[in-house]
Amino acid sequence: MAAAAYAGAVRRSAKKGTERAFTGKYDGFKGNGIYQCAGCGNDLFKSDAKFDSGTGWPSFWMPISKSAVREEVDKDMFMSRTEVLCRRDGHLGHVFNDGPKPTGLRYCMNSVALKFVEKP
Repeated sequence: MAAAAYAGAVRRSAKKGTERAFTGKYDGFKGNGIYQCAGCGNDLFKSDAKFDSGTGWPSFWMPISKSAVREEVDKDMFMSRTEVLCRRDGHLGHVFNDGPKPTGLRYCMNSVALKFVEKP
């Protein structure tokens, strides 16, 4: 992992940082495969659950399984949000109730938190 990417991953995971909108490599990315946790390799999201939310971050309407991620209340930034964390590692992003059907959820993730593995 390049030094800048590693520093971003550390800041994202340990300090719960958020990358700037429209700067992450997976925002407009289209590929057929699995998005894994960049830190530990845990499978997180299937590419067929990804959608263009227009927010500037890769967005998914559901994780690969309920056990892949965990959620915690995040009261930073003077608001209450639901933080999404890798089940085995750190901060991935947040989930909001403004996503598409069938779940109505938008898992808004940091690209630096993800690693894409193409399906053969």
